[in-house]
Amino acid sequence: MSRAFVFPGQGSQAVGMGKALADASATARAVFEEVDDAIGQDLSGLMFNGPIEDLTLTENTQPALMAVSIATVRMLAEAGVEMSSAAYMAGHSLGEYSALCAAGSLSLADTARLLKRRGQAMQRAVPVGQGAMAALLGLNFEDAAAVAEAAAQGEICTPANDNADGQVVVSGHKAAVERATEIAKEKGARKAMLLPVSAPFHCPLMQPAADEMAEALADIAFAAPVRPIVTNVTANAVEDPAELKNLLVEQVCGAVRWRESVTWIAGQGVTELVELGSGKVLTGLARRIDRSLAASAVGTPEDIDAFLAN
Repeated sequence: MSRAFVFPGQGSQAVGMGKALADASATARAVFEEVDDAIGQDLSGLMFNGPIEDLTLTENTQPALMAVSIATVRMLAEAGVEMSSAAYMAGHSLGEYSALCAAGSLSLADTARLLKRRGQAMQRAVPVGQGAMAALLGLNFEDAAAVAEAAAQGEICTPANDNADGQVVVSGHKAAVERATEIAKEKGARKAMLLPVSAPFHCPLMQPAADEMAEALADIAFAAPVRPIVTNVTANAVEDPAELKNLLVEQVCGAVRWRESVTWIAGQGVTELVELGSGKVLTGLARRIDRSLAASAVGTPEDIDAFLAN
């Protein structure tokens, strides 16, 4: 069976995330301690105990989700499951950083600091209240893109996340995104709703954050990944370290092409998709994208035991 490892993005956070891993494993505890030290913050305390309002701040969510993913990766490695056993790796938005860390391209400390800065930069890029994101459910990607174009009217409104058939997120100026929800309903969307996010991610309004990440990444050493990374920007496999670094900058303003990425992975003969980290969002999306894929989520000690038993 050919396998791909995938890593979750924002929206998979929950108070208590990673605590069972830390309680069960010194290896996991060491990951959380290293992340705390790298960013100079008791992030693990926030992850384990909340409050959810602080955990949901993007500068905290991003390194927190990565930490849980890497703790899971290292516990699997301790049990003999290496990342090199996969055909491909991929991550949803910030999850691409988790994938690069898991693949050995980035150190854990560098990944934590980069994601902390990425969250801060994305928050700073657009004043609160000026941008928005909305989920358009029940429209295919082409129809959702046409809705975004019609809604723009001189402002920015573009597809930000192509998550699965019938689940597209648009992002941009608040008024334009609100128009998109109304147009989408007229075009037959099953549901069109604004998302509770603090900034309009993955659209051209994020250019100041992309510039900041280019600066942050410039001095970071990237190694070749142990397995190819299927990137959000290209929706196919990339191995060149310099290209992977450049794509992280492009990713800030670019759409997350998740449906295409999973379809591409399945097209290479992969039969199993394993989500490593908090929650089961990508597992649910995989089942919607390609029912032939065996999809599972591994993010607790029980999940790890079940995975190893298969």
